[in-house]
Amino acid sequence: MKIGKETIPRTAICTSDENTIVVRGLDLCQDVIGHVSFADYFFLLLTGRKPDAACSAVLNATLVAIAEHGFVPSVQASRMTFAAAPDALQGAVAAGILGCGSVILGASETAGRLFADVAARVDGGVALDDAAAAAIGELKAARRSIPGYGHPLHKTRDPRVDRLIEVATQAGADLRYVHIAQALERAIPGIVGKDLRMNVSAAIPAVLMGVGFPVSSLRGVPILARTAGLIAHLAEEAEQPSGFALSYQATRELQYEGVLPDGFGSER
Repeated sequence: MKIGKETIPRTAICTSDENTIVVRGLDLCQDVIGHVSFADYFFLLLTGRKPDAACSAVLNATLVAIAEHGFVPSVQASRMTFAAAPDALQGAVAAGILGCGSVILGASETAGRLFADVAARVDGGVALDDAAAAAIGELKAARRSIPGYGHPLHKTRDPRVDRLIEVATQAGADLRYVHIAQALERAIPGIVGKDLRMNVSAAIPAVLMGVGFPVSSLRGVPILARTAGLIAHLAEEAEQPSGFALSYQATRELQYEGVLPDGFGSER
């Protein structure tokens, strides 16, 4: 993040007067509302550009792909928070989003930076497969995980991967980063010793970077998408509570391993 000596706040995103709200140079009411989908509006807000047809198709597909994935940790945190404070929907949504990091939801950005690194090597004259192998070798040497590869459930193939690539292909998107992601997948077994396949966190940046989505904002896609899923879970939580049940299950399985005082557990 750039930190400078500016003393005047500036923005190119939005301004307004008594009669008109302007967003990225467009009249919100006349040019945007009723004319632009939410996903396209997100891209406009982020970049200042209207997405073309390929970008629109790919961005919508990625948001749909990652919005919901069952009772994952972020959903459990959200539902348990809502159970404790049902008057604060925003707090429960925030609880689910705060866990976004290198393991959950944040891997798309990390994978995207890996793809950009391989792309830079290729632009420097290195063959694609050699560039991919070098990048994987460096990750292994540093004992770092490979973002976007491997899945605890989808061992053979995350079914969302092929579908996202199919959408991008049909939309006419640039598949350069898809090819990079596939080259990394090919390189992994011979270097790491495991056949780790692409998961959705690799597929998302692979297709989005091909339509001009900024790498620095890739983490925003799963955050935005999962927010919708969390709101759905909290609507269900209000009617069919599971938050306290999740807490009870955790307590039931809990094993205390600390020191106990003499006589603990005996009748007094």
